[in-house]
Amino acid sequence: MPAIGLRAAIPAAAPLDVSETTDLPSFARLEENWNSLVAATSDEFVYRHEFLQVWLQCFGTGARLRLLTGRDPSGRLIAALPLMQQQGSLNGIRVRELIATANSHSSRWDLLAEEGESAATAFFTHLAQDPSWDVLKLIDVPDDGNAYHLYRAAQAAGFPAAAWESQRSPYLELPRAGENLEGRPSSQTKALVRRRRRQLLKAGDLRLEQVTGEGIGAALEEFFAIESRGWKGREGTACLQDSRTAEFYTQLATAASRLGKLSLFRLRLDGRTIAFHYGVTYGGTYYLLKLGYDEAFREFSPGLVLMDSVAQDALSRGLQRLDFLGSDDEWKLHWSSGVRRHQWLFIFRDSAKGRFLKRVKFDWLPRVKRLWELRRSA
Repeated sequence: MPAIGLRAAIPAAAPLDVSETTDLPSFARLEENWNSLVAATSDEFVYRHEFLQVWLQCFGTGARLRLLTGRDPSGRLIAALPLMQQQGSLNGIRVRELIATANSHSSRWDLLAEEGESAATAFFTHLAQDPSWDVLKLIDVPDDGNAYHLYRAAQAAGFPAAAWESQRSPYLELPRAGENLEGRPSSQTKALVRRRRRQLLKAGDLRLEQVTGEGIGAALEEFFAIESRGWKGREGTACLQDSRTAEFYTQLATAASRLGKLSLFRLRLDGRTIAFHYGVTYGGTYYLLKLGYDEAFREFSPGLVLMDSVAQDALSRGLQRLDFLGSDDEWKLHWSSGVRRHQWLFIFRDSAKGRFLKRVKFDWLPRVKRLWELRRSA
């Protein structure tokens, strides 16, 4: 298939055999090779085959899987670009989009590659020769992600491209086992934790529990119920209000437990769960995927007390980092030692429609918004 609208030659890439996987059974057969690639490159839990398999089963059913893989001359998997193709809308305009296999529950996404630049060049050469898409959307790429090489390859080929920052995810670097957390949280927060813990201990039997084995299913039901009674339930974003979301976290817990990576914590007062953490521990990092607390106990700040307990548990296990994932909520910043920036990367087809779409989203609409804000403030 000839290249469409290429204004500049794409640099030659190192030998890389690019192919596409378009169905879940074929993706399932890649598990061992996929996880070997993850371990050798961006070794985070959200990139592993088990995570993506569950995500695709729960959230990818309305789109066509287009997973690009790259192999060296020996046939070894050395790069992967997980995408989906679907009909979408961009600022009210109907578009054919290639989109990362990610959403808000993924936290981050990236191109996996042993050598990011050459893999990105090979993958973009493949995509540039395919006229079936108008826009390529890469969601929540971390600031050190390989997907930026794909973005730069597109720019070098003359394709319109733009980016916007989507989130800053806080994290806490942990000291060596046996040492105390220095500077995080603040002295005021530490004092509040001590005070709230004393109040809870006076109120009843306070226990931190890690849920494992056969108790996982019942604990998840309990967690979902607590979440539904809180602000997420009032805003319509609780897990139980979306069957796909509830199924995703249920299946993911099973997969993570099978790997020995699941970290479900609950804080209980007289046998009643008043706060919970749904996390995974992988590669020396505790990833916090979901949390909540019983608002009936708001005055005791149970989420704060649980966060302190989980941080101390991570220290005792010799972990190196707590990754809070998602956005930089104020409470996370009280605990964090830094933030990791993420961006959405947009690559538009080098065509009249592609250039129009880029101008609408990144030039005209921001200009109209600024003028509207100036008029309102005048």
